[in-house]
Amino acid sequence: LDLKKLVAYSSVSHMGFVTLGIFVFNSQGIQGAVLQMFNHGITTAALFIAVGQLYDRTHSRAISDYGGLHKPMPRFAALFFLFSVAAFGLPGTCNFIGEFLVLVGTSYINFAMVLLAMGGIILAAAYMLWMLQRVVLGEPNTEAAKVLPDLSSRELATLIPLAILVLCIGLYPGPLMEVMDASVTHLIEQTTGGLQVDEVSQLPLRP
Repeated sequence: LDLKKLVAYSSVSHMGFVTLGIFVFNSQGIQGAVLQMFNHGITTAALFIAVGQLYDRTHSRAISDYGGLHKPMPRFAALFFLFSVAAFGLPGTCNFIGEFLVLVGTSYINFAMVLLAMGGIILAAAYMLWMLQRVVLGEPNTEAAKVLPDLSSRELATLIPLAILVLCIGLYPGPLMEVMDASVTHLIEQTTGGLQVDEVSQLPLRP
């Protein structure tokens, strides 16, 4: 299985939450969608960078060529673990905030959609943890994987700022949400006249 393709699949699942948040069209849903787009740019970019750093060392993206990277590459393993769990919305990481807001907004419209979206979160957690188990944990699958050099200072400089953003937004999203709050409120008021989507749907149709 191609490591890059798995990361790309997780990227598509993030966009599903963005779409859901936009279509529920209340303040929580829109805020969650905007936040999820921003966070997607952090976590997915970080994962693609990390996969590229592995490819530079082995010229392979096959998951079966790795395993046990926590031994030869502890710094890489720690950062890759953080970005992977952030990708499926572990509490305390940035993606959790966006997904939670989308679910709250959706619960006001259709609770069945909340259950369906939560199923997507569970699936994302399953395949990301499966990937971590086979890339970072266990024993190296090849002799080359046993002696891979850890991240250089230049490579760390590309990932550490993203890791800081993952944790800062996940633990303290208030400032970012305050920035978008006025714009989201204005968008909803301009589009619906201050009504939420469920209220708009109940308005009588004019001939």
